[in-house]
Parts: sequence; structure tokens; C-alpha cells
Amino acid sequence: MKQRSFLLLTIAAVLCLSFSATAQNKPEFLKYINDPWVNSMMSKLTTKQKIGQMFIAQSYSKESSASQAVLNQVRNNDVGGVIFMQGTVVNQANIINQLQSASDIPLLICTDGEWGPAMRIKGYPRYPYQMTLGAMDNDSVIYQMGREIGQQYRRMGVHVNFAPVSDVNNNPNNPVINYRSFGEDPQNVAQKAWSYAQGMQDEKVLAVAKHFPGHGDTNVDSHVGLPVIKHSEAHLDSFEIHPFKELAYAGIGGMMSGHIQIPALEPNPKLPASLSENIIRKKLKEEIGYEGMIFTDAMNMSGVTANFNTGEAAVLAIKAGNDMLEIVPSIPTAIKAVAAAVERGEISKEQIDYHCRKILALKKWLELDKNSRVNTQNLQADLNKTQYEITRRNLYAQSLTAAINRDNILPLHRLDTLSVAVVSIGKGTNTEFQKMANRYTKTARFALSKNASGAEVDQLIAKLRGYNVVIAGIHGLTLTPSRSYGATPAMKYFMEQASVNPLIVTFFGNPYAMDKIPGIEKSNALLVAYQDNSTSQEMAAQAIFGAIGVNGKLTVNVNEHLKLGQGSSYEKISRLRYSLPEEVRVSSSFLEHMIDSIAYEGINEQAYPGCQVLVAIDGNVILNKSYGRHTYDSSSPAVAWDDLYDIASVTKISSVTPALMKLIDEKKFNLDYPFSFYWPDFRETDKEKMTSRQILAHQARLAKWIPFWSNIVKEHGGNFQRVFHSSENKTYNIEIAKGLYISKETYQDLYDVIKNSKLRDKTKYAYSDLGFLMFPKVIETLTGEDFDNYLYDTFYKPLGAYNICYNAHNYLPINKIAPTEVDKYFRKQLIQGYVHDESAALLGGVSGNAGLFTNANDLAKLLQMYLQYGEYGGDRYIDSTTVADFTKRQYASNDNRRAIGFDKPYINNSRTFEGSYPCPDASPKSFGHTGFTGTMVWVDPEQKVVFVFLSNRVYPQRNTKISKMNIRTAMLHAVYEGLAKGI
Repeated sequence: MKQRSFLLLTIAAVLCLSFSATAQNKPEFLKYINDPWVNSMMSKLTTKQKIGQMFIAQSYSKESSASQAVLNQVRNNDVGGVIFMQGTVVNQANIINQLQSASDIPLLICTDGEWGPAMRIKGYPRYPYQMTLGAMDNDSVIYQMGREIGQQYRRMGVHVNFAPVSDVNNNPNNPVINYRSFGEDPQNVAQKAWSYAQGMQDEKVLAVAKHFPGHGDTNVDSHVGLPVIKHSEAHLDSFEIHPFKELAYAGIGGMMSGHIQIPALEPNPKLPASLSENIIRKKLKEEIGYEGMIFTDAMNMSGVTANFNTGEAAVLAIKAGNDMLEIVPSIPTAIKAVAAAVERGEISKEQIDYHCRKILALKKWLELDKNSRVNTQNLQADLNKTQYEITRRNLYAQSLTAAINRDNILPLHRLDTLSVAVVSIGKGTNTEFQKMANRYTKTARFALSKNASGAEVDQLIAKLRGYNVVIAGIHGLTLTPSRSYGATPAMKYFMEQASVNPLIVTFFGNPYAMDKIPGIEKSNALLVAYQDNSTSQEMAAQAIFGAIGVNGKLTVNVNEHLKLGQGSSYEKISRLRYSLPEEVRVSSSFLEHMIDSIAYEGINEQAYPGCQVLVAIDGNVILNKSYGRHTYDSSSPAVAWDDLYDIASVTKISSVTPALMKLIDEKKFNLDYPFSFYWPDFRETDKEKMTSRQILAHQARLAKWIPFWSNIVKEHGGNFQRVFHSSENKTYNIEIAKGLYISKETYQDLYDVIKNSKLRDKTKYAYSDLGFLMFPKVIETLTGEDFDNYLYDTFYKPLGAYNICYNAHNYLPINKIAPTEVDKYFRKQLIQGYVHDESAALLGGVSGNAGLFTNANDLAKLLQMYLQYGEYGGDRYIDSTTVADFTKRQYASNDNRRAIGFDKPYINNSRTFEGSYPCPDASPKSFGHTGFTGTMVWVDPEQKVVFVFLSNRVYPQRNTKISKMNIRTAMLHAVYEGLAKGI
């Protein structure tokens, strides 16, 4: 990771140096201008063929083979290139190969992919729009994007990308540039355009800056008319032209001339820049000194065709200084007109030779003299590498802009103090934004139609008054200014009325659209996400909860309240981030294949009907999957990520252990005091001197297990009905299963049985549940609170782990809880939502040895807090030295591997599955626990691993297949193996 950080810093430095250089860097391809291959080709070509090289034909790849029209352009007119529009990548590759075979001169394959191949071809990485990228402060990631787009295009057989857009968009009503621009700051546009361009060119794809001399300050689309920009030349030089000048100095390979009329540079009101010698030859080539390739914008646009026919426009474009003309309405007509102009001396043969030689030099730089074919094997897979998705996610994350953050409300702290509502405005409920927010804390979800009535808005506002934080996502906007960017009266009315709550607005759309929703600037926080898709929504939610930091700045001037460059920065606060395995250098294909195969093998062998698995590395959740069903019945619910499992003995490290750590920090508890100091019933017994440290490390000689319920029944003459009642009354009011109750007296009997139990003969490691049955009462005495309430208020709720609970049947629908055992002996029913462990059941389901229910997602938050030695989400829960003491071995010299509450690897851990625990790879510093119901959690501070496996292996009857098959060991080993293999 250090090497990667250094590389990015180096790249950033290079990018900055490029702009500080005084000498202009010539495009690389120009070094081939007199190459032998170029000279040889020039000697063979006729004047007509040389003219043909200056034209780019248009092709689609919707069909599997080239159209006859395009083949004719290649065979009969010797066009220099082909630009591809919509279609499929496989068709396109086949057509490219067909066209290259038909051409005597290798073709330049061009495209218009401003945000990558997905702009024209579906199913491939869709990088953010440039206005989104303009918000970033880390240009090195844009450079990485450029490299990836270059890799993708070269793999597809594409050589020229008409990108980046380098126009400064300073007109909110611009219908054609707008969100395609990096924004309103000329220098920011220049820097980011070069980052993008340099990345592509480093992968041998020619970058083309467009649309010279700047198409940003217009409200006319040059596709349908001729825009006019009326600024002075001085203004143009310092503003519109500035990025192009910087890019020329940096060494960009191509420029595209725009169909825009600029009176300050070209007095002829009908002449667009693309056809103007004053603008192309004099301004761009002579004054700025640009020597790279110059392409026209599409010559079939109304900005040209409204005033000139095909032949006239082609002649003017070449006279102006353009090297290649794109999408001419009739190429044969254009070639004929240019040839005639050469014949009559209006265009010199030397000028044609100059343009043709540049084109051939570019083809030589691209190595088209050696190979112009596309290898179609594994093409689609090569274009969908996970690294490309990682870059996409990073770009969306780093562009997020906290335009407003009053009182530093973002990121959200103290989740225990918040009741959160998440509103989707313009989309239905259950958006990716809402779902991701729900992974961090308990939220209520609401939806408001973009065309909702005033009454509907009022009804929603009334409901929202019951929450002390409202997070609103504004969706359903358009990218362009027509019809107020899609902003509706309902959105405006909501913003006017919603000021009754602390309001966090996340804006998923073009930032200019915020001006159409007055009152949005009054929100407590305004997070601008620029685009509306699943990635931007997930990243925005993670930013709100502090899993990622925010550093973006507004790319445009919205209004007097929201100005260019506005944006507060804040750091992440160490909450779990949801990411991809490759982000921590683990292969997703390897990890998912291994975990999936192990999980399904266990299901197929009926080791368990279903399970949840979560893997986090260095605070990044890289796998969080559910497998199978609640039961083996095909009609039972499929396991969902938020379903709850009985975690059995994992309760020990999730309840008693954190509570005692907290009490130690507060000087209310001492591990080395005799336990009888806190439990008076042990005084004057054989258990009087045992310490809490010994009990928690299973070194106190306590019995392993006692069949409490059957012993108590025996004490009552074997009469089950005298101990357990099927209905609740004043005496029998402790529910231990559905329709089964005990009395307070029976509850107390359990502690008496422990008091009178026989100690083991030797002081050595011997696992025992008994101490953990008593600690909750100790904790209640020391805190003055009910044990479960104390845990919820002190740990679970502040962590956002609201689904960790006792007696889950009281809190969730039963179909959200995986069942455990069909108890044929004690409770004589299917146990679902009630604790499986019989001892914990006798305590009303609230115990320290078992009883907790949760899902992998929420349990991981507690474990990540341990991994971070007591800190999570910007808050400290436990002192780091206390966590360190609890998670180290206590009596290793006595061959006891245990820590305080936590389990540890074998002292002499084997390198084989059979002789290792929890697996051969776990470091000596790692810790965790397993549970009888088929659960396992493990934390490794050295490798920064959090692993959670939850299952109900005891359904319908307990079995040992999960252990015999080494399911949990194999999964954990796969995680370590994935880390070791890397990518």
C-alpha cells in the first residue's frame, strides 16, 4: 500500500510539473513524422488516397458485420479512420477486423467515449461524468481512470478517443456541454483534462481535447444550430481557451475544433470555428503553437450544414488547418470537392501531404503498421476487470461534496442519540442509498413521488417529526437544463416544510439543478453526489456515516448560497466500509469461489440449512453473503443479510466480556479480586478464592456443564408441571420458550446448583459455562441497570448494531429469525426466536453464556471495535490497554490457550487443518470464539481480519458435520489464503 501511495504522489507531482513547464511538449507521435514506414506509404499513395486519409467514416456495431456503405468508404475512398457509435463489443471487434482486412492502409479506429466504453456500448465500466470528476482534489485517480479507459480501448481495437471535454462550462443553461465539462474553473478543467488525457496516452490511445476554442458559454446546441460566443479575445484567452492552451503545452495528442461562432476571432458570422482559418490556423496552430492532430467535430451537425454544403464545408475545414474530418454527410462528394480545390490551387498538395503524413505518423505511433486486428478471445472478461470497478467506486467516493455542513453534523456521531428517517424523493422506497444507510444504524424508510401533491408532502412531514434526524435523497433529476433539470414543485415544497428536523440532504444530480429547489441551502447538511446510480448512492450513505471521508468541492456556481469551490472536508471515523476484495488486494473471484463452494458443500451435506458469512479486512467489508434457507424445506425463507441467528457461546465475548472491560476502565471491577467479592453466595465455600480472571479464562476448576433443568425437575419429584407452566401468571412469569414459564424461585435455583457444584480436581484449563451464567447479575449490581439494557445502551446502539439482542422473538417477525433445534426433551417444540441453550433459557433467555441473537453485519461492528482496540466510529468504548489485556493468553504456562473471555489459537498451532485451531494461518495475537449452534467469529489484529460465520447447524437436530467437515476452519483459511495470494 505504501508503494501505491508513493506512486500516486509521484503521478500527481508529474501532473503539476507538466503545467509549470515553459516549453511546449510535442505529442509523441510526431517523432514518427519521417519514419521509414511513413515515407514508404507516402510514396505509394495518390493525391486522392491522401485526401481520403483525412476523412473518418461512421459505423455502428449493432449488427455482426460491417455495412456495405462503410465497406465502400474503406475500399473505394481510402478513408483514414472509422468512428464507432452504439452497438456491442463483440460485433464491433469483428467489424473492425473486417474493415482492417478490407483496407490497404491500416485504419484509425475512433470513438466518442467521454466516460469510457459504456458511453457507446452497454455492459462495461461506466465512469463518472466529467462534472462529477471536477469535484475531486485527487487528480491521480483521474489519471488512473484515463489509463484504464486507454487499456479498454486498446483491447477493443480503438486508437482515438474524442475526450476529454475541455470546455469551461460557465453557462448553467448550456444544453450540450454542461455535465460533460469538469466545471467552471479554467485551471481545474485544464488539470483534470490533462490527468485524463495523459492516462489514455500512456496506454497508446490518442486523447482529443474538445471543443476548441471552448463551447461552454452558450445555450445553443451545435447539433441543431450555430452557437455564438460574444466574449472579447482577452476573456477568451483567460477563460475559454485557457485549458486548451495548457493541454497544448502539456503534450496532448489531439484537439477537436468546435462548431461555434466567435465574433472576436472570426468576423464572418456564418463561419464556425471548425471552418475558420483565423481560429484554427492562426490562433491554435500559430499563436498557441499546437502541432498535434486536429479533428473537426461531426460535419453533419447543423452548426456546419445550416450554411454550407458538404463540399464547401470540407474544403473550408482543410483550409482552416484541420487534419481529419469526422462524419461528413457524403465522403465521396467531400473528397471530390477537396481534390478539385487542390487542382485549382486553392489547397496545395504540400498541405495535403502535411496532413496525410501526420495521420500516418500517428498510425505508426499506434503500431498499426505491425498489427491492426482485435483478438476476440476473452474480450468481454478483459473489459470487466474488477480493478476498473474499484476505480469507478473511488471516483464516485472522492467526488462527494459536503457543500453545507453546519455544526459539523457530518459524519453522524452518537448513533444512540439518533432516530433516523431516510426519505427517497423522486424514487420508490428501498433505494440503494436507503439500504446502505440501514447497514449502519436502524432507520425508517419513506418515499415521496417527484410529482406528489402538497397534501402528500404534508403527511410525510408530519410523520418525519417523530425523528430527530432526517436524511433525504433527491433523485429523478435530469442532466440538462430543459424543464428545470427535472426539479418539481413537490421537491421545492418539501424543502420549504422540512426545516422542522435536523435535515441532511443528499443531492443525486447535476449541481446546477439545486438552484431550481429553493430552500435546499437551508438544510443542516447538503451532500452533493452529482449522479444518481447505485454506486453514487452507496458511497453517499457511507460518507454520511463516516466510513469514507469527504473532500470534494463544488464544480460550478449554483447561486449566491452555493458557489464554485464550496465544500467542507472531513475525515472518515473508522466505521466499517463496504468495498470490494481487490481494494485490499484480495482476488474477489478466488475468495467468493472458495467461500461459496465451502458454504454450499455444508448445505448439500446438511451440516446446516443456511448461513451468513462476513469478511472484513482493515475495516473494509469485502464479503457479506447469505447462503441457503432457514430450514431444509424449499419453501422456507432464503437467508437474508439482516436475518438473525442465535450465536450461542459467541454471546460470551459479545456481552459479559465488553461489559467487564468497560467496568474495569471505570474502576468498578477488578479481575484479580476473588469472585466472591462480587458474588457473596460464594463466601465460605470452596469457590471463595477463585478470581474473575480465572473464571473468564476457564482456569477456575468449575464444572463444564450442569443439566440444570433436569436436576431441578428431579428435585421436585420428577414432576415437570410443578416447575414449568404453560400459561403465565403472577408466580410463573419468566418465559423460557413459547408457552412455557418458570417462577423466580426456579430461576434462583440455578445459582444454588452452581454454588453447590463440585469443583474439578486440578487447576488447569477446562472450558466451563457456569461463571458466565452469574456475571450478568454482577454487572447489574455494579451498573444499576438490567444487563440487556446496559449492553444495548452502552455498546450495541452506539455502534449501530441495533440487531444484537436477547429474546429476538420480542423484536422481530419470527420469519426473520433462523430456527435452531426441534427440542424433543425439554421444551418439546421448535426453538425459534428463543435461546437454544437450556441454561440460558432458565434465566429468561438473558445470560452471559448464550442468548444473544444477531446477524453477521451487526456482530462485525462489535468485532471491528475490538480489532481497533476499543475505538469505533470516532468514539472510544474501551481503553486500548484493557482490550490488549483481555485478548492475550492468561495462563499459557499452564497449557491454557484462553484469553479473558476470548478464545485463542492453539499454543503450538499446527500447519495442518487437523492439528490447528482456528486454522493454520491465525496469528498468535488473534482471538475469537465459536458457538454450539454453528457459529464462529475471529479477529486477527496482525492481518486486520474480521471473520463472522453464523449458521443453525442444530436444526432440526444437533449434528457434528460442521466440525467433521472443517467448514469454519476451511473458510477462515480461505480468507488468509486470499490475503497471501493477492491479486
